[in-house]
Amino acid sequence: MKNLFRIIFCVCISQWTVAQNKNRVFVQAEPEAKHYKVEVNDGFYRFSLYNSNIVETTFIPKGEQIKPDSHAVVLKAYEGFSTISEKSNEILLASTGIAVRITKSPFQIAYTYKGQPVISEKNGYSKLEDGEAIQFNLNDSEVLYGGGARALGMNRRGNRLQLYNRAHYGYETHSELMNFTLPIVMSSKKYMIHFDNAPIGYLDLDSKQDNTLTYETISGRKTYQVIAADSWIDIVDQYTTLTGKQPMPPRWALGNFSSRFGYHSEAETRMTVSKFKEEDIPVDAVILDLYWFGKTVEGTMGNLVFDRDSFPTPEKMIKDFETQGVNTVLITEPFVLTSSNKWQEAVAQDVMAKDSVGKPYTYDFFFGNTGLIDIYSTSGFNWFSGIYNDLFKMGVSGIWGDLGEPEVHPKALIHATGTADEVHNIYGHDWARLVYESSLDFNNKRRPFVLMRAGYSGSQRFGLIPWSGDVNRTWGGLQSQPEIALQMGMQGLGYMHSDLGGFAGDNLDDELYVRWLQYGVFQPIYRPHAQEEVASEPVFRAENAKNLARKAITLRYALLPYNYNLAFQNNQKGTPLMRPLFFENPDDSNLQNIANTYYWGDAFLVSPILEAGVTTHDVYFPNNHVWFDFYSDEKIQGGQSKTVAVIKNSIPTYVKAGAFIPMAKPMQNTKAYTGKDLILHYYNDDTVLKSSYNLYNDDGKTFEAFEKGAYEMLNFSYVNDKKGIQYRFTSNTGASYANQAKRIQLTIHNMQTEPQSVKIGKKETPFTYNKRTHILEIPVIWETESELEIKIIL
Repeated sequence: MKNLFRIIFCVCISQWTVAQNKNRVFVQAEPEAKHYKVEVNDGFYRFSLYNSNIVETTFIPKGEQIKPDSHAVVLKAYEGFSTISEKSNEILLASTGIAVRITKSPFQIAYTYKGQPVISEKNGYSKLEDGEAIQFNLNDSEVLYGGGARALGMNRRGNRLQLYNRAHYGYETHSELMNFTLPIVMSSKKYMIHFDNAPIGYLDLDSKQDNTLTYETISGRKTYQVIAADSWIDIVDQYTTLTGKQPMPPRWALGNFSSRFGYHSEAETRMTVSKFKEEDIPVDAVILDLYWFGKTVEGTMGNLVFDRDSFPTPEKMIKDFETQGVNTVLITEPFVLTSSNKWQEAVAQDVMAKDSVGKPYTYDFFFGNTGLIDIYSTSGFNWFSGIYNDLFKMGVSGIWGDLGEPEVHPKALIHATGTADEVHNIYGHDWARLVYESSLDFNNKRRPFVLMRAGYSGSQRFGLIPWSGDVNRTWGGLQSQPEIALQMGMQGLGYMHSDLGGFAGDNLDDELYVRWLQYGVFQPIYRPHAQEEVASEPVFRAENAKNLARKAITLRYALLPYNYNLAFQNNQKGTPLMRPLFFENPDDSNLQNIANTYYWGDAFLVSPILEAGVTTHDVYFPNNHVWFDFYSDEKIQGGQSKTVAVIKNSIPTYVKAGAFIPMAKPMQNTKAYTGKDLILHYYNDDTVLKSSYNLYNDDGKTFEAFEKGAYEMLNFSYVNDKKGIQYRFTSNTGASYANQAKRIQLTIHNMQTEPQSVKIGKKETPFTYNKRTHILEIPVIWETESELEIKIIL
């Protein structure tokens, strides 16, 4: 790459005393107001401590100015280092966790966490003929994750990853470059490095097998943050504290979507939505692809208003859908074609990105001759925001941003804040911000819904819902999906999901379709989508496929309370909804590259069927737990691999002993859900003597409901001690939320002995015990302002 700015990081614990650069000479060091400055002969370093888990390092070469603006970081409050000590040849900048050790001669920077080595710079900053470089070493045993959405295997060490968001149409089991590239590296040693820079570049994860990790970029900030913690959950929490937490999505976003490329008319859209109710299949949203503004794929992009010939009464259509509990989501793109109805308006209002002489930059791509909206100019930002304001006025509930890499982004194109290559990777990120802010400007009480095909580090704070692009409608396409979702969740984007059933190609394979939809039950967003040659909607599939899809979608809705609670956990701590097995067993090297079995939250173990025609399937059951088959209640000991039988109705799914699983009664869509009527499953086992679970609930739509006190938190606990078996229900209700009486069916699995009696408080209550299934059912009415205690007498 021309004029390449290259930052090379290598971690080598055994080389603490190796000089970073033989020509670098320590000059002096001094504390500043919020930082610590170390001057060397060719520039200076600035070290900043955010907290005991996060330290930031910036190098400023001589002749350059500090670039303070970050696309990603929102955490502004720095802490001072708790200890700053200087010896004749060493400076230590320490906290209770992370620390920086600076050796003066030979000059060296190294990082530790709680006294243990994490990483150390090797060559440090140096100028090369074609750019600049900083080097660190890896040790031999580290497994590396990160770099965004790729299909490479969980361990991404050995790959050189381009940082340039780009669509990969029809990918399957291998994809080196996709829509979300992120400047993030995570190590099995439980640290993360975030390269805090926007322009394009590369991450080289030891592709030369010389224990070298390389970050390369064409320009920008020479800033990175090192994050270290005791657990993977804490690392993700700290990273999302640094770059922003994902807002709570509207509850309807966890329901089923009706989506395809695409609905050509209002009549077709209405018929499709009606079909879901006729077939008794729940649905919460309908997505309109690009035919809403034009009859043809080519030539109409940029119109951005309903084509009234095809959609004569869109306002009424949207209102009718809303009355039925179905939300309307519209696709938009950042391109305005020169043949579109809005081209002249966009030119007149100075909306488009420019060429070198200040004219709108136009070029050809698949959809026609086009310009690109410059969201970095005030005029472009305001114009696009105005488009969204008009759509929200019509009653549109959410926005789909497509082609936002941008899909075609010529290097010669110039934005208000820089070149195409300087903003390319953050275009989708800042477009998501525009949509998010536009939604809140229109109605700051309603949660935005922002479905985006591209983004960058920190995009989660704009409510961005990512998907994995135009995956091929094949078994190979399905096989890559768990890895992509798991990796992205680790990197802060917890709602990564796929076009269920696959997008690209006209492969009509009912078995593949059903298995993909069954996997979708246990991934963040349930959105079947496809090219129109093969129906993505279950209501238009063959009877057997439709029936199996109905079972999967019905289960998805039954799990709504549990899934909504996962959304709250993600909002509070950044915790992924899908979690790799090594999150709970970080020291088990056998789990470090497993993606085909994963945790859904902390209670479910899921192992989707990713191949055709299989009758048995191998599942690894993590140790330290007893597991129960979610469908049969078969008990399985952890710490083993087991070959299990495969059935058509479901994929292998297991629940951890001691888990509470809240479930809902059947519904047509989430509009019917209030949280007042629950089935609370508890998976009993003698190995678990006490357990507890917190369940979050609110109205599902109010923006920042938790922060406003408009919520309830229900706590369910179990104790088996000398006093016997007790369940206790308590609640914490926010100041702006009214207590709700709950009708709860407590369903206890694996009760080997029928109780003599069950008491709620001091009164005996009726119960049902099934001697064949060993399931105990206790109906409970709970006034949540009071504590409730259930005692089981055996």
